[in-house]
Amino acid sequence: MLTFNEYATLVEQSPLLIWRAGTDKLCNYFNSRWLEFTGRTLGQERGNGWAEGVHPDDFAGCLATYVQSFDRRVIFEMVYRLRRRDGAYRWIFDRGVPYFAPDGAVAGYIGSGIDVTEKKEAEEALHRARQDEIARLKRLLPVCAWCRKIRSDDGYWTELEGYVASEHLGRVTHSICQDCLDKMEREQPRGG
Repeated sequence: MLTFNEYATLVEQSPLLIWRAGTDKLCNYFNSRWLEFTGRTLGQERGNGWAEGVHPDDFAGCLATYVQSFDRRVIFEMVYRLRRRDGAYRWIFDRGVPYFAPDGAVAGYIGSGIDVTEKKEAEEALHRARQDEIARLKRLLPVCAWCRKIRSDDGYWTELEGYVASEHLGRVTHSICQDCLDKMEREQPRGG
């Protein structure tokens, strides 16, 4: 069994950003990792002070998740951006769970957060790469290798002229390229 000092060391030295709130939804504790991350004091973070560091675009969703979960006394998870001590916003995965008094009543919430910025950026880069690949594939034009008909998006094969007209790409004019002209001249029987 851990002593109080050992437990306190675990909480303070944990790589997680740890917080605690009472049933009034006001935060009353942040571990040293949280305070190091935000560059703020315990006094600044207490109550609702921690919310000052939440990115403005994430604030409403973060607060709604926090308040609704407290009201329903359920575990919650959320991802939001939190301002780091250097002013940069970092993506935080935060999970809060109710904790209980000896009589079994909910005494508040304990939560932990972890910086997931690199994971979030990798996911976004992968999403952009997929979107770029989809856009590139959509630009490919399926042409029959034998008859040179073009397949439309609905799966029908049509002559080049029909495809160009149906896609409103303009009009087709016909000519003979130099390679075909040379080939025709070579293959044409020479008359006497």
